[in-house]
Amino acid sequence: MKKLIAAVVLAGAALLATPAAANAAGYTPDSNVSVSGTYAAGGTAAVNFSDGAFQDNETVNVQVTGAGAVTLGALPTTTVSKSYTASSTGSLAVRVTFPAGASGTYSLTATGATSGVVGLASFTVAPADTAVSTGANGTDGTLAFTGSTVSALALWVAGGAIVLGGGLLVVRGSVRRQRETV
Repeated sequence: MKKLIAAVVLAGAALLATPAAANAAGYTPDSNVSVSGTYAAGGTAAVNFSDGAFQDNETVNVQVTGAGAVTLGALPTTTVSKSYTASSTGSLAVRVTFPAGASGTYSLTATGATSGVVGLASFTVAPADTAVSTGANGTDGTLAFTGSTVSALALWVAGGAIVLGGGLLVVRGSVRRQRETV
């Protein structure tokens, strides 16, 4: 019985440790991403990933989401996805055009199809009558996203492990009581 409980605890620990390791890998450092341009309604921002950010000539899937429609290439919508090809040095340049009535926060996610490397950029678009200056890394001085990166699957696995552990304790207590009465 002790071996069974030890095996269940080790299996639960392995399941909980795996998502943390997966979330930590494969992101392009902020130093490999530069953002320039106008963060205003109707403006255009250029997002550049430096050499080595992706594999050479790799297909990179770029997705932009935000509060209103954006244009990535020629497709205006609230979520735009488009495939690009990184250069022979692994760099990539993407131009994002904001709509005339844009305001709010927009996020760009570039994912290497082969390497799985993820590059991120964020824009806070000001209404057309105001201008926003950009910093060295493309930020406008607002706070970064501080939400959770724990997946729903990890939460379900943790909850299931707790329920399974509780069930094992109940069964163990029941078996112990039966042995004591016999």
